[in-house]
Amino acid sequence: MPSYLGLYIEENLIKYAKVSKEKDNIKVDSFGMKFYTDIDKTIKQIVEETYSFKTPISINLTEETYQYFNMFSLLNKKDLEKAIKLEFETYCAEKGYNSNSLETRYVIVNNTENKEKIKVIHISDNKIELNKAKQRLDGYRLSTISPISMTIPNLINFQDKENSLIVNIEDITTITTVINQNIYEINKLDEGSKEILEKINLKENSYSKAYEICQNTTIYTADVQDFSQEQTRYLEDIMPTLYNIVGNVQKIINECPEKISKVYITGTLSCINNIDLYFEEYLGKVKCEILKPYFLQNMTKEVNIKDYIEVNSAISLALQGLQMGIQGINFKQQQLGESFLKLNLNLTSGDKKNKANKKSNNNFELNDLVDKFSIKEMSLIRTSISLLIFIIIYSGFSILLVNQIKKKEDEVNSTITKINAQISRVNNDTTTLNSMTTKYTTLITDLQEVNEKISDINKSKNLIPNLLNQIMNVIDSSVQITSIENTTDRHIVIKAQSTKYPGLGYFKTKLQTQNILTNVVSGSGTKQNDVITVTIEGDLP
Repeated sequence: MPSYLGLYIEENLIKYAKVSKEKDNIKVDSFGMKFYTDIDKTIKQIVEETYSFKTPISINLTEETYQYFNMFSLLNKKDLEKAIKLEFETYCAEKGYNSNSLETRYVIVNNTENKEKIKVIHISDNKIELNKAKQRLDGYRLSTISPISMTIPNLINFQDKENSLIVNIEDITTITTVINQNIYEINKLDEGSKEILEKINLKENSYSKAYEICQNTTIYTADVQDFSQEQTRYLEDIMPTLYNIVGNVQKIINECPEKISKVYITGTLSCINNIDLYFEEYLGKVKCEILKPYFLQNMTKEVNIKDYIEVNSAISLALQGLQMGIQGINFKQQQLGESFLKLNLNLTSGDKKNKANKKSNNNFELNDLVDKFSIKEMSLIRTSISLLIFIIIYSGFSILLVNQIKKKEDEVNSTITKINAQISRVNNDTTTLNSMTTKYTTLITDLQEVNEKISDINKSKNLIPNLLNQIMNVIDSSVQITSIENTTDRHIVIKAQSTKYPGLGYFKTKLQTQNILTNVVSGSGTKQNDVITVTIEGDLP
């Protein structure tokens, strides 16, 4: 039974899953996630714990970028490769990149917006960073390095003609658009779990604690808002990032050439309670759900599906190593990869051979005729043939140009219609965004006020008992305390009485010298029936 160890590596976190496959049966043998400070030591620990000393390993790219090129579908394989290379070199020249420093792969898909063209999803990664990843796993059986955006669909058994988005919220967020069961576009967002975990880590000084807090956090929804303070106290750190992510998801849905019917949510932040309901509430009619690997229902033993969901990225990488999903995107191999998703291109070279044979025959016939005509006659014939060829080519180009102009006019009209529709959607989205912004601003303000009140209560709860304990140790036997009052914040007012002035003076001096109170002042005192009453004021240190 072949097996693979998938390692999804981030800046402070490694997710791992060892997956085996026998025919159509898939089994997750071991899995987990580890926060690390020493990556080499952590990888070694994972390999030892999963007994993967001889198991091939599949990891993710870390800094890949995506470019998109449109090509004519009638190009043969050789010309297509040249055209893609030229487009990429032109792109690098415009951006000021060195194309030789980048490792590339590409995937070809149908262009749903123009049936006469194909769409090239071009992937590039820095060779230096790629070599660092290879060196890090030197000594282990590293065999696959793939972009996570291309492997995450391995976990879904798509329905016929299903159009969906996969929102993978890891350190950064990748959004994979799937049209008619095929990957169509990849979007990368800077926002992700890293931004949230770092905010919480500043308060808790622990990434693992920050992740546990995310697991215990629940998002408010329109239907349910009755949660404990523990479930909502970190929403001010979480919601701005989620708000930006779901806003970008809405934008992608609006711009997609096909209607999106479902959104799958996965990654580190999928552990937040009600995140799917939050997405669904924001996106309106689009169904949103947490991504659950399709094969888990076939596993015989009882499992906690939520635990598997936490390591979806690692499972998808392991499945990629087991030859599932799109092949030809392995950056571990040296050759340029290419994959075709349900696209039939005529890449045979038989036509070239036939044309070469015909050209050879035509040359033979012309050579026989040369001896039968004079030089002048041959010049006239050549001139006539050249003129005829020119007229044919000119006519052909004219017809093609007219057709292209007409098509462009139709495209412009169609684009104008789409833009007007998008403008209308933007206006609606702006209204919705303003409403949601007001709502969450109010919620955040309320949470801050509650936290401040609780903090003040906790601070002042033990002030008076502690003060009494200190006074007991310094008060003179002749002095009696009649009242102690905490008037404002840390200000204390004490009323004391005694039959002797020295006792009261001694008590005031002890309050100040023993640092029980600061800024100690007292009134002149009043005497009635030989009892002297004085008011002493000061602030708690």
